[in-house]
Amino acid sequence: MHALILAGGPGSRLGMGEKPLVLVDGTPMILSVIDAFRAAGCEVTVILTRKTPYTHTWCRAQGIPHYTASGNGYIDDIIESVGILDISGPFFTSVADLPLLGADLIRDILDVYRKSGKPALSTWVPKSIAEECGSRIPYVENVGGVEACPAGINILRGDQVGSPQEEERILIHDPRLAYNVNTREALAQALFMKSCNKQG
Repeated sequence: MHALILAGGPGSRLGMGEKPLVLVDGTPMILSVIDAFRAAGCEVTVILTRKTPYTHTWCRAQGIPHYTASGNGYIDDIIESVGILDISGPFFTSVADLPLLGADLIRDILDVYRKSGKPALSTWVPKSIAEECGSRIPYVENVGGVEACPAGINILRGDQVGSPQEEERILIHDPRLAYNVNTREALAQALFMKSCNKQG
């Protein structure tokens, strides 16, 4: 199954250069995401734009499949990439700034998707957990009676991309999905959590 890692944004809110390359415990955030999807059996392609030239260079040096999209917007870049990569079946999309993401979470998400029978799936974390992790909350919706914010991982069908797709919403009470690093506070907490995980 394809996994498109969206890494084309400027990362200006964090103020530390191109966000995918920011180190968490010595590892670029994007590499942690790539490793998690690969460990879950996915075929990874990093989607870039002209705003992330250093990430492009890093992908080339690491031999990681990548595609530079037009940069017209998150959704437009996904649609363009799906066409170029000729993806017709289900595929993951993921942000590049989830440094604590694990293959177990990805497998769990995929299992829920397959059982749902729906063409699409979106992942959510409780707003309360995201706030505890210091993450920026772009918007909030009610998911299963809980105030929740998007976790940045979705599944879509390539042959329906660009059209509305009925989606399953999954609420995951796991702080690893809440560390969507957009602020220095979230980065500091992610560093602490990753260090604790290694010691444990």
